[in-house]
Amino acid sequence: MTAVQAAAQTDSVPGPGEFREMPEGLVLDAPRVEDGAAIWRIARDSEALDLNSSYSYLLWCRDFAATSVVARDGSGEPVGFVTGYLRPDRPHTLVVWQVAVDRPHRGRGLAAALLDGLVARVSAQRDVRAVETTVTPGNTASNRLFGSFAERHRAGVEREVLFDDGLFPGGGHEPEVLHRIGPLTGPFAGPLAA
Repeated sequence: MTAVQAAAQTDSVPGPGEFREMPEGLVLDAPRVEDGAAIWRIARDSEALDLNSSYSYLLWCRDFAATSVVARDGSGEPVGFVTGYLRPDRPHTLVVWQVAVDRPHRGRGLAAALLDGLVARVSAQRDVRAVETTVTPGNTASNRLFGSFAERHRAGVEREVLFDDGLFPGGGHEPEVLHRIGPLTGPFAGPLAA
């Protein structure tokens, strides 16, 4: 499983129960197969994510579009994304796989807005009660992103090592720490739920 790492920083944090608004000029949308190459490029250029094959991003846009999201600029091009899926053995848990934002759009709260919008949209359709993700200990931006998400939505966070560094081939990979965020009390809805 690829590490979840956010290549964007969060700036000011909304109060509890408030949602991040999309930065001006950007819109939230479901990914399309045609977005796979752009999402792969954003992941590659993040310099933080474990890069998957370009083919896997095409499949993700086809098979997991309902549980993933992109931010589009005025020309319709993706400038950020969150990929996720519902856990088969816990269908009310949304697993966030990767989060990345193009460099020119970082520092504007876009990663947080994407995460809020995705969870609100999926929850409206599937009754999401928890979010899970893995973050390496050294990934300050992701730890901040998911910590502020839990705070905004008054949810607890449990952390435990899911994959020890010894499980990764080749060495040099930090352990992946599982973050369980929940319960998300409902209805989980906000300005981005539509």
